[in-house]
Amino acid sequence: MPYRLIEDPAKLRRVLDATLLIEADLELPALLRHVIDEARSMTSARFGAIGVLNEDRSALSEFITVGLTPEEEERIGARPTGRGVLGLLISDPEPLRAPQISAVPESYGFPPNHPPMSSFLGVPIKVRDEVYGNLYLTDKLGWSEFTSDDEALVGALAVAAGIAIENARLHQQVQVAAVYEERDRLARDLHDTVIQRLFAVGLSLQSIAGKATGPGEADRLRAAVSDIDDTIRQVRTTIFELGLDSSSKGPRSSVIALVQELSQVIGFDVGVALEGPIDAALSSEIEEHLLATLREALTNIGRHAGASRASVLLTVDDRVCRLRVMDDGRGIGSDRSSSSGGGLGLLNMRRRAEKLLGGMDLEAQDPSGTVLIWQVPLSR
Repeated sequence: MPYRLIEDPAKLRRVLDATLLIEADLELPALLRHVIDEARSMTSARFGAIGVLNEDRSALSEFITVGLTPEEEERIGARPTGRGVLGLLISDPEPLRAPQISAVPESYGFPPNHPPMSSFLGVPIKVRDEVYGNLYLTDKLGWSEFTSDDEALVGALAVAAGIAIENARLHQQVQVAAVYEERDRLARDLHDTVIQRLFAVGLSLQSIAGKATGPGEADRLRAAVSDIDDTIRQVRTTIFELGLDSSSKGPRSSVIALVQELSQVIGFDVGVALEGPIDAALSSEIEEHLLATLREALTNIGRHAGASRASVLLTVDDRVCRLRVMDDGRGIGSDRSSSSGGGLGLLNMRRRAEKLLGGMDLEAQDPSGTVLIWQVPLSR
């Protein structure tokens, strides 16, 4: 995108000041308005706008204006989608300067109730060498048209805007990652602390109920155990909701969806907790084997373990993906076809881990049950 060099020190300082201003605000909507305001101020333009392109860069998905009153915007109604002069910058992302918009052959005209506009200057905004959108200016005050100096100034501002937009995107991604990390921590705390304590209290009450001799004591204790079970189910539902984002796509949401699906087959809610950068760290190959292993493990619990409780813990650090599937069923050695025995299912899970240069182990739980630990390295 060729622009003239800015030789005037005052104008160059103005661009630098504007760059610092837009870099200081990392919220994207405010940043875009700052860019328009600075471009208008530099060039004495009456109106300014930024059109953000859609994903396939064929039309405008967003159109932000500065200079129109709220009443004018309401009277105009529908926002432009990228036809006419605006569309010309989409199909040919190069600076465009014209003394009259109507003189441009591609001019499409204005919609009803649109204020008249004469001179025009448009430049593309690029982020990582891809066109993000276009900056439009109209009606240079005191002049019949925008100058080549205006084009150079706005071109330099557009370059700075592209960098600032990329920084804002990265900042937003960091914020999202922080939110996911906090949700993971809350889900982990709920699972590791609250559910485990409730589970222990429930087992204690069951033991006491078996020894109760007074009238109605056993029934009251069983009712208390039932209430605890209901509370555990509610907490597990909260854990699911903390880990699930309806707009997300990746291993995280796939694991949660699979556990929810198989909970219906098993006959009780299976707790799930997720820890670490799961979506960012897992390759498609690891995800495929991980989901197949999880399906096999939970299916075996439902078919063979005779369990009343089960939970899933998936952790990812900088080196290893580790899956832990726990149940309170019959335990190791009681049924060779179960998740705690041998059988073809167990062999398949172990082979999947070994194919990824990992391994699988089984551990007995006290007083009963099994912990299946399946882990593979993130890099081979």
